[in-house]
Amino acid sequence: MHFTFPQKVLFKHCDPAGIVFYPRFFEMINDAVETLFSDLLGWPFEDMHAEAGVPTAAFDVRFKRPCRHGDQLELRLTLTRLGRSSLSLTTRAVRQDTVCFEADQTLVCVDSEGRPAAWPEHVRARIEDIMEAQT
Repeated sequence: MHFTFPQKVLFKHCDPAGIVFYPRFFEMINDAVETLFSDLLGWPFEDMHAEAGVPTAAFDVRFKRPCRHGDQLELRLTLTRLGRSSLSLTTRAVRQDTVCFEADQTLVCVDSEGRPAAWPEHVRARIEDIMEAQT
């Protein structure tokens, strides 16, 4: 695990039964990824989006346990593979040692025209450092 993002399940995340409506998990993952880029990689979205972006190219999610209003989740992000313009990562949402969902995601660094672009050198170096420290 390379980054942890605390997430309380709020009323806005839930359906009328008080269970998280599954598209809200994608918003939570995006919040965690945005914070990872800002806090861990030093490339905040508000700076990045002037000339680049990191859209998600692929998602594979496995829902294991329901989450309910008031649950305290910990989203644990692990960087798994770095390509020329791609980054794969896994997010595990954990509630008191119980995995609620796992998501494998691939981001692609794109230029201002939306075409794949190599990672900026400072970002690539930071990702490599983080991934090497974990091995």
